[in-house]
Amino acid sequence: MRFKKVLFLLLGILTSATVFAQNAPTTDHIALYVKDLNKSAAFYKDVMQLEVIPEPFHDGKHVWFRTGEHSQLHIIQGAAAVYDHDINTHIAYHVNDLKTFTDHLDKLNVKYGNWKGDSKSPQLRPDGVKQVYLQDPDNFWIEVNDDKF
Repeated sequence: MRFKKVLFLLLGILTSATVFAQNAPTTDHIALYVKDLNKSAAFYKDVMQLEVIPEPFHDGKHVWFRTGEHSQLHIIQGAAAVYDHDINTHIAYHVNDLKTFTDHLDKLNVKYGNWKGDSKSPQLRPDGVKQVYLQDPDNFWIEVNDDKF
């Protein structure tokens, strides 16, 4: 009898954990408030090579990009100024081949470097992932890495 109670308790815990895990939030979108929408849109399209997707506002103040199967980047016109941001606050993207991506940045004369600020120097994380950092036109920091998940 005691065994059955323990078994039912364990099954209940496992079922609850599965249900809660299935309802855990996932990233839908990140929104950035920018000073110059056209400049920022060109950066994310041309430099970051993100796909522009339809946005529902059609007011000239929004541009949306696909950043993954179920995630997006929304840039919104209206910031009063361009501000400095700390590198600790950044958006991270991964690419299959970091060297190909940094060659693309070099071709466009886009500045990038490692966490310490060493120009054009990728950094190796403790888990073996290579990464570089760059800034968009509004000084938002972006990490690009070769994580393989």
